[in-house]
Amino acid sequence: MKKISSIIFLATFSLGFPFETLAENNPPNYLQDIVPVRDTIPTPSSEQERSAVSGTIKDGNGNPLPGATVQIKGSTTGTISDDSGKYTIDIPADKQDVVLVFSFLGFQTKEVQLGNQTTIDVELVTDEQELDEVVVIGYGTARRADLTGSVAQVNSDELNAFPTSNVIQSLNGRAPGVQVIQNNGAPGGGVSVRIRGANSIQGDNDPLYVIDGFPYSGNPTNLNNSDIASIEILKDASATAIYGSRGANGVVLITTKNGSGAGTVVEFDAAYSMQTLRKKLDLMNGSQYAELMNIQAINDGLEPYFTDAEVSGFGDGTDWQDVIFQQAPIKNTSLSISGGGDNTQFLVGGSMYQQEGIIKGSDYDRYSIRSNVNHKISDKFKVDFNSTLSKLVTARRDSEGGARGASMIGAALVASPLSDPYTADGTINNLADDFPFVSPDLVNPLYFINEQSTVITANVILANAAISYNPVPEITIKISGGIENRDDRTDSYRSRDFINSNGNASVSTSQYVSRLNENTITYADTFNEKHDLNVLAGFTYQDFTTKYLAGSGAGFLSDLYETDNLGAAETPGIPTSGFSNSVLLSYLGRVNYGFDSKYLFTASFRADGSSRYSEGNKWGYFPSGAIAWKVSEEEFMKTQEAISTLKIRTSWGLTGSQAISPYATLNRLFPGYTIFGDELYNFLAPGSTLPGDLKWETTEQFDLGLDLGLWQDRIVVGADYYAKTTDDLLSTVRLPSSFGYTTTIANVGSIENKGVELSLFAQLFSNEFRWSLDGNISFNRNKVLSLNDGQPILTNFINVITVSDNFSIMEEGKPLGQFWGYQEDGYTETGAIKYVDRNNDGEISEEDKTYIGNPNPDFFYGFNSNMSFKGFQLDLFFQGSHGNDIINVSAISSTMDYGQGLNMPEEVLLDHWSPQNTDAKFPKISRNSSARVSDRFVEDGSYLRLKNVLLAYNFPLKNSSGKFLQSLRIYASGQNLLTFTDYSWWDPEVNSKGSDNRLGIDHFSYPIPKSYTIGLNATF
Repeated sequence: MKKISSIIFLATFSLGFPFETLAENNPPNYLQDIVPVRDTIPTPSSEQERSAVSGTIKDGNGNPLPGATVQIKGSTTGTISDDSGKYTIDIPADKQDVVLVFSFLGFQTKEVQLGNQTTIDVELVTDEQELDEVVVIGYGTARRADLTGSVAQVNSDELNAFPTSNVIQSLNGRAPGVQVIQNNGAPGGGVSVRIRGANSIQGDNDPLYVIDGFPYSGNPTNLNNSDIASIEILKDASATAIYGSRGANGVVLITTKNGSGAGTVVEFDAAYSMQTLRKKLDLMNGSQYAELMNIQAINDGLEPYFTDAEVSGFGDGTDWQDVIFQQAPIKNTSLSISGGGDNTQFLVGGSMYQQEGIIKGSDYDRYSIRSNVNHKISDKFKVDFNSTLSKLVTARRDSEGGARGASMIGAALVASPLSDPYTADGTINNLADDFPFVSPDLVNPLYFINEQSTVITANVILANAAISYNPVPEITIKISGGIENRDDRTDSYRSRDFINSNGNASVSTSQYVSRLNENTITYADTFNEKHDLNVLAGFTYQDFTTKYLAGSGAGFLSDLYETDNLGAAETPGIPTSGFSNSVLLSYLGRVNYGFDSKYLFTASFRADGSSRYSEGNKWGYFPSGAIAWKVSEEEFMKTQEAISTLKIRTSWGLTGSQAISPYATLNRLFPGYTIFGDELYNFLAPGSTLPGDLKWETTEQFDLGLDLGLWQDRIVVGADYYAKTTDDLLSTVRLPSSFGYTTTIANVGSIENKGVELSLFAQLFSNEFRWSLDGNISFNRNKVLSLNDGQPILTNFINVITVSDNFSIMEEGKPLGQFWGYQEDGYTETGAIKYVDRNNDGEISEEDKTYIGNPNPDFFYGFNSNMSFKGFQLDLFFQGSHGNDIINVSAISSTMDYGQGLNMPEEVLLDHWSPQNTDAKFPKISRNSSARVSDRFVEDGSYLRLKNVLLAYNFPLKNSSGKFLQSLRIYASGQNLLTFTDYSWWDPEVNSKGSDNRLGIDHFSYPIPKSYTIGLNATF
């Protein structure tokens, strides 16, 4: 009868009927609902006599269980066991009635009546159901054994293995199918994430991040690694379809730590790191530079610039890499206090992350305060609250892109080693004045460091609150609301002492606000001990508002104000402002059904309505379904001992991507100025983009997976095959001039991704010496299936003076982002580069271009080894990529721009064309030499990296439980210590152009450092 009433309630809630009319015979106990349950055992006063009880907690094999919880039943008094499994707890004088509760994750809870005992040794029994860990999924949780979709989990230990400014960096190599690329090594630098390949050419390909249930905008830079309990990555459509129009690129669920009811616990983490440049480029020294300049002069019919005596006497000269790079520290500290009782659990914490960059003048600071409160009002009502307040301060230096010294890194690499950083009077030396052959474009990199600054300050608030109501145990009604607010301000200033500057200042501010309301009802129950049913239904609302304001000025009498008084500028800039708003309304539902713990079924559906799309296309519908068979639970599997777990699963579903800005489907008016006669008038006019009738990008995905555990899961193997196709791709399309518009956005094509993911875990030893290995490898093949009228799209235009052209192409039948250019064919008789005439017309033209590289890897992988003995711990983590190409745009200016007085790699001098060396790597050294986008600049970006090595010691703290210090761990680690690669530049893990489809580009990128870390973790 109870189950029937639960089902009736669920149905009537969905239909909107009042439940009271169906429960006349079961009137609620209102008094019981509003009076909170209180602890029945009072906390003893300081005057009461207290005694201590101690003992050891072990598992069934006699191994100690460190971190096990011991609590006095019915009170908040508790402690945890130390590294040897020992504990001590203070007991009130009247101890005959005291019951101690012993618990540990993965083991059955045990209760012991104390009586007159002063020593209690406990052996906990494994709980198979507890060992079957719970993972977070969209709008709920599930046992890992009952998953039908493809979900990867990264735990807090892996996330905190080494210091990172962005928690997403910690996912690199940890989960199959998840490719993490650090765009550059700058403090607070961006990260690109691809889950099962790229799906869109117009929109973002990064996944959706959900923090404690809140769909977050962009990367979660507001979080500290130590605040994270776990991260789940949803990969297939069965797992992601519940997020509908934002699930096509995968979903990353981030769960922060909560308080517990085992007494008050204080956790303190501190780490100090020192970063250094991983390797220096082999540039020419002073004598080599002078020799190359003389070779260029002679080849161009000029007199040599230097005598032989001068060349031999110059020596090493200035090493500009030593001028701009430095050793730089990272300080990372966090403190949290958690605790509570049966009804209320809380956590309050703060963290500070301070990173100086290995390039002088760049740094990143993050300060965060986080709170979490869970309170059980009664047996039916519960409230939860989460909040994170963060302040981010980033100081940047112009460091990337450019040519002939137009950026700081570019300037440092091409600066003459014969030039000094400073003049005799201490001012910054103007390098262009040192020699007549030096390009006037060349800027001393110290100008960028000392006389130019960009500081970004952001205040980020993320807050969630929810109330849950259980009218009956099987039904949970949850209403939640949250807000994300981000206020950014960017201050940029170029001083009067910067070369050719009279002072330039700019200030821009923006405010992003997103409000979320979610309303769900869940029914979960088991029938006849064989039928497990979980039903979810709900609707959500989320809006997104952005405002910005910017101002600038040039010509200051003094550098006193910098950006604090734009009104002091001689020439004020025209201020700009803007506003955008969009709304997403959604309805969602999911059914999970399991029969006899063997056969599992999942079906979900989401309908999203977005204000961004055209009338008639505002709604998108995203269904999914999955089935799984736990073969190991069948009777015919019970007689064998080798296979402990065997599950086969498959899924299908649709997900989407919004991929356009809020007003892309509207015919917008843009402001401008024009002159009539002698007067200046402002006007409004249509833009150059024709608004289109647009609909959703939709990704269809099929997945087939296998989970296999051998010998009581000492070896666990996971395998997935997937195939996904994205249709109705949104892309910018050029229009004939007769249209009056130059471009439009249209649904024009489709992309396919197919791949295989493999993972392996092995527990080699599990006694006093413990050793486990785990690894994963992922293969993905990306292909463009169709484009607008089958026409290819050229992308990624570069202009570095010596070369000005597109170097990427999107074409049907080819991978996304394929590099496009000319093939070289040796040298002419005069030492000029010769290119392959592919159409044999006797000329080198656009028709001779071909595919010269692919930035997509053949496979990427990660491998982890964890060993421990007594209190010692040794971890090794390797990560790598194979088969991906990098187009080294940096090398165009640095190896081919002759006659401008630019310094170059040493090999340009040692291996250039001459009549005696016609098979050289580089052409004739002459200002008349020319270059094109060619395979010369495409390099193999494969690498294997020792990402982290860690040595730790856990102190065996005896008789400390219940006193002060519960646990103490100290460690030393190294990051990026070894990298095996053939890539010639600083680092193969590079993505200069950020998080869109322009992968595999290195254009004077901020190098990723190596670092050494010491730290400690303490629990009180």
